[in-house]
Amino acid sequence: MTASREILFSSDALEDRAALLENGKIVEIFFARGERMVGNIYKGKIVNVLPGMQAAFVDIGTEKNAFLCLDDALPGHLHEELTDTGKKKKKNTIQDIFKQGQETLVQMVKEPISTKGGRVTTHITLPGKYLILLPVSNYIGISRKIESHSERERLKNSVNKLKPPDMGVIIRTAAEFKEENLLKQEIDFLVELWKEISKQSKKTKAPTLIHQDSELIDRALRDLFTEDIHKVLVDSKIIFEKTVEFAKTINPRLTDRIFYYEGTKSLFEQYGIDAEIEKLLKSKVWLPSGGYLIIDALEALTVIDVNTGKHVGSHSFQKTVLETNLEAAVEISRQIRLRDLSGIIIVDFIDMDKKEDKEKLLLTLEEGLKPDRIRTTILGITGLGLVEMTRKRSAKNLDRLLREDCFYCSGSGRVLTPETVAVKVEREILQNASHEKSDAVLITAHPQVSVLLAGMEGSKIETLHQKIEKKIFLQVDPRFHIEKFSLRWDQSKDIQEYLPPFRIENDLEVEIQDTHPLNFQNGISFCSGKIMEVSNAGNLIGEKVKIKIKKETSFYILAELFT
Repeated sequence: MTASREILFSSDALEDRAALLENGKIVEIFFARGERMVGNIYKGKIVNVLPGMQAAFVDIGTEKNAFLCLDDALPGHLHEELTDTGKKKKKNTIQDIFKQGQETLVQMVKEPISTKGGRVTTHITLPGKYLILLPVSNYIGISRKIESHSERERLKNSVNKLKPPDMGVIIRTAAEFKEENLLKQEIDFLVELWKEISKQSKKTKAPTLIHQDSELIDRALRDLFTEDIHKVLVDSKIIFEKTVEFAKTINPRLTDRIFYYEGTKSLFEQYGIDAEIEKLLKSKVWLPSGGYLIIDALEALTVIDVNTGKHVGSHSFQKTVLETNLEAAVEISRQIRLRDLSGIIIVDFIDMDKKEDKEKLLLTLEEGLKPDRIRTTILGITGLGLVEMTRKRSAKNLDRLLREDCFYCSGSGRVLTPETVAVKVEREILQNASHEKSDAVLITAHPQVSVLLAGMEGSKIETLHQKIEKKIFLQVDPRFHIEKFSLRWDQSKDIQEYLPPFRIENDLEVEIQDTHPLNFQNGISFCSGKIMEVSNAGNLIGEKVKIKIKKETSFYILAELFT
């Protein structure tokens, strides 16, 4: 029977998430956190040309102007050309290419860091699943990982025939052995996308964002949204419109399968995805019959143990073992995809004597892994009765994304990352703010979580305050476990009375405890529950320094070294 397949897209201010469901069960999940700028295409205006640096600054509408160097402004082979006599012409310079006030289309290649603006290029690229379109270059490149000479020639000939004559293409590894019609479908889609970007560019004035690259959404649409998807549910208007446009481009019949979700509960809560994610952080996975799996994922090896648990069966022991193993094989197939396990995978099924039972087990495992987009090879059952598999690594697995090595136990266990806890705090505040009658909330959290919640100079707290229209207090408590936090909803005056007083003195001596996670040049200290950011003290960890206060809020102190 054909599996019912659905895609869920959920987006909020904190992160974008996508989930693939088969027969109502989640089998794949994707996360994207924070505002990603790399890949975005802007219509910018040249504000300054610097001959001494052979570069220009471009206003793209962000806080800091972007940096455009000569290599990123002109293809390398045009920097220096030869005359007919073989003598070198004068090198092209940045002044030859750009003038102040000139408008140009650029793409972000390196995000802004601290006081520096982002780095941009005029060499626009539009990535697809199999190909990368180069709309302003006429060049065909191919991945070195495609080793077969005949396959390389086939792909080059096909792409050369399919691409517009004035555009270029880079052939990705995933294109190996793919049919020409698939390559044509992707080239057509990317060319249409470029036409839309070009049209938008002509209609708008610089500086402005023309095309926002959403790695998560684009990847999920490219890889998951195929003919066998029965329904797509989206809780974001922007992503909904983007999904509809994508469907119109590749196959207009797919648009009837896309729906905008307007339920009172969040989409992931309604489908039980949030609860499922919590389960994925645990090593024990229960089976419907009462048996269970223990999944222990290391860097390059994952070990899965199968146990009968509460399942005692109603027939023979042999049949009970087979039932448990077959049930485990189905669940293991799902968990491998869901957790994105990779490398060597060893499964210790319960011992079976009959050859036909072992064959049935391997067949069930193979069937369960057939829908997986990542290549998995089952090597069979070893002499010790273990099933060996290898699965190609695609990216960080889910556990590595959501958690990091525990510094309380020197890496022998796992804890949530400070980013994950900060997201949980923000999400809980946003969900509960409208139901609370108080005019303020006090957040108490571990120092690392508190710094991420505060953001640069406390800017994230201010943004959150504007969203919930309640005053926000933040208290740092190093005694808190990294995963623990508390929210106290109360009146502002009562919270202020509760917080310990702290008198600021300009010759105060503090110890620099860490570098600021968002600005490594600056150091971090904590005083009476407040975050203290000290400019240019990132290299003074462990040292005591005298500081001078530049700015102070109820939870954040910005200081500089006292000289």
